[in-house]
Amino acid sequence: MSRIAYVNGQYVPHGQAYVHIEDRGYQFADGVYEVCEVRAGRMIDERRHMERLERSLREMRMAMPMPLKALGIVLRETIRRNRVRDGFVYLQVTRGVAPRDHYFPAPGTPPSIVVTARHVDPAKGDALALQGMAVITVPENRWERVDIKTVGLLPNVLAKQAAKEAGAREAWFVDAEGRVTEGGSTNAWIVTRDGKLVTRPAESGILRGITRTVMMDVAEKLQIRVEERPFTVVEALAAREAFVTSATNFAMPVVRIDGQVIGDGIPGPVTRALRENFHHHAEIAD
Repeated sequence: MSRIAYVNGQYVPHGQAYVHIEDRGYQFADGVYEVCEVRAGRMIDERRHMERLERSLREMRMAMPMPLKALGIVLRETIRRNRVRDGFVYLQVTRGVAPRDHYFPAPGTPPSIVVTARHVDPAKGDALALQGMAVITVPENRWERVDIKTVGLLPNVLAKQAAKEAGAREAWFVDAEGRVTEGGSTNAWIVTRDGKLVTRPAESGILRGITRTVMMDVAEKLQIRVEERPFTVVEALAAREAFVTSATNFAMPVVRIDGQVIGDGIPGPVTRALRENFHHHAEIAD
């Protein structure tokens, strides 16, 4: 079955889905995006993702491309047309098409919107979670507003590629004080020797991950204490467990950092419990 994309009001075959060469997303990375998990054909945490989308657009001084209810219909129809049962739906909104100029285009310029959906085999993620993954650390070199989910991801791309070339799956950005900020496409966590969950505060310097937010609720239900504070690479190397969270990973164990084994070198019980309980606390759309 050929994939279908939604592009600016039309559902078109994936291979024929195009935006204009002067779309500001292409010219300036002047746009935002969201990725929402699809499970059994239903979106996970749609409300939270749409709230974050609205915030990102406000911070970029962009308008919503359409009412939320209409956008929900587009997301569901894209999922349906692609027959995605398990996977994700991707939404991107840019400031639209205009002659290349750093200034904002004229008022009334319509935004561009692209929606795609793709199947992902959940068994592959579960298999990876059984063995855990490796991460490397890289210097923090991104702009300060990483709390906005923009399409400007070049530092993330370079960091992820460096991880791949090192035999790892993720890279953790580290600030000038030696503290972990977040991953190339994930939030970073550790479990201390006394069993506390630690992750960096999301007020600034990292993206407030939707899965990160739900994991806070899961931890509370499991009576696991959470400390929102920065942690250093040294502290991570000495941790009992480490893991990352994202919409496509849930809670994914980290068993090596820069080649050094973390804890026992296998996924730990806290990470496993968080992963197993995640969908009991996430919001499942109708």
